[in-house]
Amino acid sequence: MDISLTHDPHEGWDEFIASQPWRPFLQSWTMGEVYNDIGQKPVRIIAKDGDDIRAVCFGHIVPARRGKHISVPYGPLIDEHISQAEVAHITAGIVTALKKEAKKHGCSFIRFSPFWPQGRHSQALRALGNVSSPLHLLAEHVWYLPLQDSSGKKVTEEELQSGMRKTTRNLIRRAEKDGVTIIASSDPVKDLQEFITLHDETRKRHGFTAYTDAFFESQVKRFSKRKECTLYLAKYQEKTIAASIHMHAFGETSYHHGASSSEYQKIPASYLLQWTAIRDALKRGDRIYNFWGIAPLDDTGNVASTLGKHPFGGVTLFKTGFGGHVLNLVHCKDAPVTNSYWLTYAFERYRKYRRGF
Repeated sequence: MDISLTHDPHEGWDEFIASQPWRPFLQSWTMGEVYNDIGQKPVRIIAKDGDDIRAVCFGHIVPARRGKHISVPYGPLIDEHISQAEVAHITAGIVTALKKEAKKHGCSFIRFSPFWPQGRHSQALRALGNVSSPLHLLAEHVWYLPLQDSSGKKVTEEELQSGMRKTTRNLIRRAEKDGVTIIASSDPVKDLQEFITLHDETRKRHGFTAYTDAFFESQVKRFSKRKECTLYLAKYQEKTIAASIHMHAFGETSYHHGASSSEYQKIPASYLLQWTAIRDALKRGDRIYNFWGIAPLDDTGNVASTLGKHPFGGVTLFKTGFGGHVLNLVHCKDAPVTNSYWLTYAFERYRKYRRGF
């Protein structure tokens, strides 16, 4: 097994991702270029058995004040058709290769956020290290809507509507009745400022740490060039009152960024926007519509008990109203590289306590 750095986008990286059951676009080659654009060097590890790719792992170097580190968003991605012992062996090799790069670039730790369902790859999880990250890196409770049945047959709009919460269906109709129109931008790079303006308002309203404008600009520019990104604008009385950036790569559509105006919060534009994006995903023949993160549900799937202080509490009721299923992922793991990591660990434990979750 050869586990090494790669700089060749034609080596089959994206083709490997497309062959797997779960295909997070955050591990795509293009995502590495986005981070490179904003000054966070991509680190790409590939595991090959002869000519066959067995795993890919993309990370990027984060120059954070709390500790320079390598962040691995929804990776590593390992072939689901090999044995668990092989998965653990490959994972250990990837960790070793990343630690070498981390030392070279002065990083104190590596943060893994694998897109692995809970209960999967237990041996490999141990290979990542024994330190559970104080904070999550990405959503660990993902709400997704299948757009095909188990035989690969496309579901119908009527079937999707029947799986919605009644309130959600009513709000979609009300938005249409109120005169809301949804536009898929023909020039997302040009129209991105409308999203950024609304997103900045949303960030201030909810108090979350946002991606930078440079990140949005690079992501939209690079993915829209590949026809893997759509910027939706919800118009009401000639004003943009809601907007979203949806990614659609490897047969999956992901609701990645959203924003809305507080001035028109009683107009349910976001419901019609999501329904439009779902219908477009159906037309493309996508397999999955991924709403991304929700707050954790209880054992009975109760949504109300999740709303509290969790950062995704406010959007949980909204997303789950469209129907679908929850996918619970394993918690973030940290692989310390130097002892200074433990200062970061203590600081983040305190932040978690202050946030109340």
